[in-house]
Amino acid sequence: MNRKNNSKLKKFKQQMTAKLLGRVIIEITGLAVVLTIIYILGRFTCSLRTWDQDEPAYIFFNSLRYYLPYLVLIIIVIGITVILIRAWLKVLGYLEDVLNATENIYSDKNSLINLPLELNEVENQMNQIKFNVSESKRVAKEAEQRKNDLVVYLAHDLKTPLTSVIGYLTLLRDETQISDELREKYLSISLDKAERLEDLINEFFEITRFNLSNITLEFSRVNLTRMLEQLIYEFKPMLSDKNLQCVLNSAPDIMIKCDVDKMQRVFDNLLRNAVNYSFDDSVIDITVTQSEKTLKINFVNHGNTISREKLDRIFEQFYRLDSARVTKTGGAGLGLAIAKEIVELHGGKITANSENEIINFELTIPSL
Repeated sequence: MNRKNNSKLKKFKQQMTAKLLGRVIIEITGLAVVLTIIYILGRFTCSLRTWDQDEPAYIFFNSLRYYLPYLVLIIIVIGITVILIRAWLKVLGYLEDVLNATENIYSDKNSLINLPLELNEVENQMNQIKFNVSESKRVAKEAEQRKNDLVVYLAHDLKTPLTSVIGYLTLLRDETQISDELREKYLSISLDKAERLEDLINEFFEITRFNLSNITLEFSRVNLTRMLEQLIYEFKPMLSDKNLQCVLNSAPDIMIKCDVDKMQRVFDNLLRNAVNYSFDDSVIDITVTQSEKTLKINFVNHGNTISREKLDRIFEQFYRLDSARVTKTGGAGLGLAIAKEIVELHGGKITANSENEIINFELTIPSL
């Protein structure tokens, strides 16, 4: 990027230098032509008639004939000096225009930067920078607002399971004649609420880790097929809750080179997302396609079609598909953002598509 900017700057310097030199040469040439014409007219005027040597006009024109070249030279020198000073002042004017324009780059005004015609290329680049700065501010502001809203939501959500845990444990403590069946029910509900409370607390830590740490990779060879099989096995309880089936379509013993823990986290996020947003009694397909240079892994599930607007933002930090915070699926909105970052650090990419109630996340990473 720096090399590209340096090349543009060098090209701009050459263009501006050529324009200024061209203007100076044209003005100097014009001045020289005018003075030459005056000199020729003077000589021609002197030759039109026979002059009396005592006549004042003859004395003037005769003297002018000898001194005119020197006078012309002096005028040319003065003219060149004036032209160069004007060119220098013009350069200073350009510099002042650019300096004034830089103040507009970081202002909140929506007005475009206007520079002289000679600085058209600079004007375009500065307007592009202004747009990029404004867009970065907007994205950062939205991300910060989503983060603040999320913290408020999570803090509010913490109260619900905590209140339930305290309430049921209080009942177990105070009710001495409670039946074993009711005791078991209260303990089961308390455990479920405590686990939900743990998930919410983990989300707070997730936000902190995502913002305060840089993700670094430790590469090793791993059997991708076995990794995905193990993942599906660990998700059996979640799958059974919605009567889902997860089918792996992969050749046996496909090997990849990756950071195992980080890539496991990517697959976990994608499968968890597929489970959360799948219709009950449907099938989740995980398909691995290997080519000479790349591996493609598709997570396909059946659920409500995601609009294009949401798909464009689905990998943003703290962005959640469901505007209403459903307790079961309500996450921090970091899973897909972290997955995208990890995949890109591996030299790959991840995309999302949705149509006809089919959601497809496609992950592409370099093959061994």
